[in-house]
Formats: sequence, C-alpha cells, structure tokens
Amino acid sequence: MDQVQLQTCLDQLIAGWENEVVEFKSVGDSYSTSEIGKYFSALSNEANLRSHERAWLVLGIDNNTRRVVGSSYREDHERLHSLKHQIAQNTTPSITLREIHVLDAHEGRVILLEIPPAPQGMPIAWNGHYYARAGESLASLSLDKQDEIRAQSGVSDWTAQVVEGASVGHLDPKALENAREAFSRKYTNRFEDGEVMGWSDEVFLNRAKLTIESRITRAALLLLGRPESSHLLTPHPVQMTWKLEGPERAYEHFGPPFLLNTTALYQKIRNVQLRLLPEDQLLAIEVAKYDQKIVMEALHNCITHQDYGRNGRISFIEYPDRLVLENEGDFFEGKPADYIAGNKTPRRYRNPFLAQAMVELNMIDTMGYGIHEMYMGQRRRYFPMPDYDLGEAASVRMTIHGKIVDPAFSRMLFQNSDLLLDEVLALDRVQKKLPLDDDAMIKHLRRRNLIEGRKPNFYISANIAAAVDAKEAYIHTRGQDDKFYSALVLDYLQKYQSASRQDLNKLLWDKLSDVLDDEQKENKMSNLLTNMRRAGKITNTGSRRASEWKIAE
Repeated sequence: MDQVQLQTCLDQLIAGWENEVVEFKSVGDSYSTSEIGKYFSALSNEANLRSHERAWLVLGIDNNTRRVVGSSYREDHERLHSLKHQIAQNTTPSITLREIHVLDAHEGRVILLEIPPAPQGMPIAWNGHYYARAGESLASLSLDKQDEIRAQSGVSDWTAQVVEGASVGHLDPKALENAREAFSRKYTNRFEDGEVMGWSDEVFLNRAKLTIESRITRAALLLLGRPESSHLLTPHPVQMTWKLEGPERAYEHFGPPFLLNTTALYQKIRNVQLRLLPEDQLLAIEVAKYDQKIVMEALHNCITHQDYGRNGRISFIEYPDRLVLENEGDFFEGKPADYIAGNKTPRRYRNPFLAQAMVELNMIDTMGYGIHEMYMGQRRRYFPMPDYDLGEAASVRMTIHGKIVDPAFSRMLFQNSDLLLDEVLALDRVQKKLPLDDDAMIKHLRRRNLIEGRKPNFYISANIAAAVDAKEAYIHTRGQDDKFYSALVLDYLQKYQSASRQDLNKLLWDKLSDVLDDEQKENKMSNLLTNMRRAGKITNTGSRRASEWKIAE
C-alpha cells in the first residue's frame, strides 16, 4: 500500500477502534519483542476464529485520545524488518508477519503490523503459550477455542481420496515395476525371493498402501500414474518444475509418475566434480558438487509435505552455486531446527496417506531423520549447511549449497572431525554473516579459538589447527535435556530400588550445566523430580523433608 492507502486504512482502523483483531499501542523507541509476540499469537488466533483475512497491531497511537502520537520504534529499516525473523523463530507452527507498513503521517510515524490468521487446524503459540483476546486485553487461548481451531483440520487427506473412474490401467508399467522392486528390497527379510513380484497388481497396491480396498487413490496417481493420466487430478497442477538460472536459462516440467521423475529431474542438474585441497596436504579431495542422496531426500520431502490443495507446483531452481527447492504449505509440525539434531519424530503429516505410501516404497522415513541426514551429509562433504526459509506466503524454501562460502569453514571441518553438530551449525552462521546470539556458544567457540572478532562481526579463526579440544567443557556448559537426566534417575532406582533427594543430587549435580549456580541446580532438581512424578514414572514414599523416591508401579 502507498501512503494514501495506508492513511485510509489507519483511519478505518481508528474509526472501528480496538476489537479482537485490532490492537493500538503508544510505543516510543523501544517495545518488548516478547509482548509483540504475545499479541501476534492472540490476534492471529482471533482472526482465524472470526474468519478475518488479517489482524493489526498498530504502534504510535495513543489509547486514550485515539490520536497519532508517533513512534521511533526500530527506525532502521533492516532492524525493523528483522522482526519478521524473530516472530518466525518463536511461533509454533512457525509463521510471521504478512507485512510491516510504515506510515509517515503528519502527526508522526505509525507502524502497522499486518498479521495473518492462524492456519486452518493450527492455533499459534508464542514461546509455547497460546494467546487470545478478552475484550481489549490479552488472555490465554481457552481450551474450547483451541479445540475449535484444531477441529478445522478434520478435513480429509487430499492424497487419500479415491479417484472415480481410475484403474490400474492409468498407472505407468515401469513405475509399477520399480515400486514392486523397492517394496521387495524394503521387506527383503519378510518375504521370500520373488514373492512380491508374483503378487497381482491389486494385491501389491493394497499391500503397499497405495490403494484403498483396491480403488486407485490420488497418492497412487502421484507416484505411479501415467503422464497422460494427470487429467484425473485436475484442477491440481501436480508438477515439479526444474528451472536453470545463470548464464544459461532453461526449464522443464515433470508430472507423474513422481517415483520415476524425481530421478529424471535430478539428472538435469549440472553436477560436476569439485577438487578441494586441504591446507598442508598435497592430495586434493574430490567431491560431487551435489550429493544425490541429499538432493533426493529434499525433493521427496517437498512431495510429501506439499499442500496440493493450494494448486501450486513444486519449484526446483538450479543456480550456478546452489539449488533452491520450494513447496506449498507451512512447515507442518515444529520448525526445521527441531529436526536437525535427529531427535524429534513428527506426530502428524499434512498428507499421511501419501507419506505412508512413500515409506512403503522406501522413498522417505517417518522418524524425522531426513533433515538430520542432509545436514550431516553436507558436513561430511565439507560444504555449507542447508538453509531453510519459511516463506511469508505459506511455503517452505530450502537451499542446498554447491560452493564453498568461506574456505576457513571447510578447513575447519577438514582438521576437526570431532566437532559437535551444534558447533558446526554455529560456525556455519558465522561464515554466512548471520547473527550468533547464543552467548554460551560464543564463549565456547572463543575458548576453542574457532572464532575471532567482536559481536556481531565474528569470523572463523585462521588458526584452526591450534584449536583446543574443549568438547567436555562445552557439554558441561550446555548441559543435557531432561530425557537424559530422567533416564539416569530411572536406572539408579532400578538398581538400588530407592533413593533420597541427597542420593539423586549426588547422581546428577556434576552433570547439570555449569552455567547454573547452586540455587538454580536445586530448582532444576526439584522441577525434574516433580515432572517425573506427575508423569507417573516415580513416586515419593517418604515425607516432604525426608523423601524416598521409588519407581512408580
């Protein structure tokens, strides 16, 4: 919107004054990002419940006089728009502001934060808490409102729908043969040699979860359908588009069968061999510009998580130095960062029927290891880590780098094969000139002589070979998660039947983060035991002062 349109919009908002989807704030040069996040959650959830296309948080308006008073909040353009990234980092599921509008009104500067409604079926949380409006005030999102939003996800799985008039004849024979072979390899210990190949098409498709009671589904047509059968999925453009950008330009569309055409798309990539020469070594290391396993994992993820109801296609853009893959739909559960360590298993899929069929054909797993393996694969190749961008238009964009960004980063991976993944991720941010805000990690990297410079202008140390091995120190600084501590407590109680609080303190004290002081460690222990008791894992058979902990029966 231009300034005239913004002024008209503001006048309309002031005329209607505050309600469940509009909030005005008189803000000077600073305002808590946490408070903005709470209002984002509340206004987004209320916009969903009231079927509004947007909600507004307006800064620079006096609540009492309803007049423009102006705001100097984040006058630097880049700093103001970095608010989008901060919102995306702390919302679940991860979404952000649709737009940040700045109106230079006669009375002063006004900032209009345009907030999208919560996605269908998914209430928005800020730092794990769901917010709503109670009149003009913030409140917790009540359970009945949460249920109302979540009930919106009761729509059927698009990929599980049976396609009327479709038959086995609409499936590609080569794709069907490859599917049998993939299924047979996956279950090689379950079925005798040749058994799967001897099944009828009807039996195989049912066993591979591609059909429902022998009826062809959209998932079956996506993965195995003949190219000329794609009209059965109209009006949805089930396509993957490869596009070459750079000195040469080209493109090609790939439709069903996706089981075969993901490989055909991969073969379009200019995947040359690169020679990397580690410092102080005479022999170069040769690696492919792109690793096939990483690229195919990313492409299969796009197919699995695509929101086909949005009538978009999967985009695969090849630049001279990187690949960019984009699919329609928000990141469905959690954030990419949740899966990098390989510890999170998704509970839900946007297309569960398609996901299960792809598991049966050995195209993906459903344990959440795929993203972790992509990061580890790039690490083993001494390349920059992949980047995720959760687009503003409900899309997910992933970048796979095919070029060294900072030679110091690759030398660091050459010479320090024992680096923890957290360290590699932090150093990857340093080489890409991205902010590094974890103070404990910054101190740790300095202690290991891995980074130099002053915040925020860090750079990877040239003296990598002199870096000391401080892995143990880092673990003591970072600590572990509660699952680790709970497992130790349960192992102890299984062996010794019972334990006092002093026994458990002695067991865990030195394993808690060194960042915590004694009082904080006491609180940590109390919270851990309380949570385990509430979860029904342990019970206190003693008194409050003289506790005696045992495994709950």
